Amino acid sequence: MKILLKAALILAASAMRYVHVQAEPAMRQVPARELPVPDTVSPEDQALIGAPLSPIWNVHPTSADEWKEFVAKIAARAIAGMPELLAKLNVKREQGKIAGIRVYVITPETLPPENRDRLLVHVHGGGYVLGPGEAGNREAILMAGYGRLKVISIDYRMPPDFPYPAALDDAMAVWGELVKTNDPKKMAIFGTSTGGGMTLAMVLRAKGEIAPSGGDRPRHAMVGYDQDRRQLFRQRDG
Repeated sequence: MKILLKAALILAASAMRYVHVQAEPAMRQVPARELPVPDTVSPEDQALIGAPLSPIWNVHPTSADEWKEFVAKIAARAIAGMPELLAKLNVKREQGKIAGIRVYVITPETLPPENRDRLLVHVHGGGYVLGPGEAGNREAILMAGYGRLKVISIDYRMPPDFPYPAALDDAMAVWGELVKTNDPKKMAIFGTSTGGGMTLAMVLRAKGEIAPSGGDRPRHAMVGYDQDRRQLFRQRDG
């Protein structure tokens, strides 16, 4: 009798677990809220914070082809505004290759004497999937224009075709080639969002790959810029 009772309890417990797994999870409804725009930021920030959400903010592609189509649409919009931005800031852009990786060399029409031997290396943002080709150049153009510096923007490989660590491999390969012909003490890496993460990742990776072998690791990492995109902030020297 005890054996039968024990068997029944085991079956009942198994059935409960099965029902728990199969049941649809409950949905929690969160009421909508209206958040005031803070008065502690600049008017430019207030305008951005108070703007309507992008129509694509909640788009979730479900396949590689859908991702590529999504990325291409966003890239096309970004590229459309590039000629005007280049002209406005008086900078020129040339496509090339370094270490077999496509790059864009962005240079002000006039380089101040103190910046002629300085070089910024740019890794663009975009969640590791957005900003292919010229679409990823906006930050680099702004930096070249406002900072009056030569900038090399890396068009690193991205998913879905090239998952991690392809992007970081490309960025490190370009850096490794550039330090052969430039003074590393007068070079820096910068980026925002994904580019900020990659900037820090490059510094850490270079400590293990470049410095022990006697090479030159990145000495300056600059992550982010203020909202009017004229001044860098959060500089790390190492």
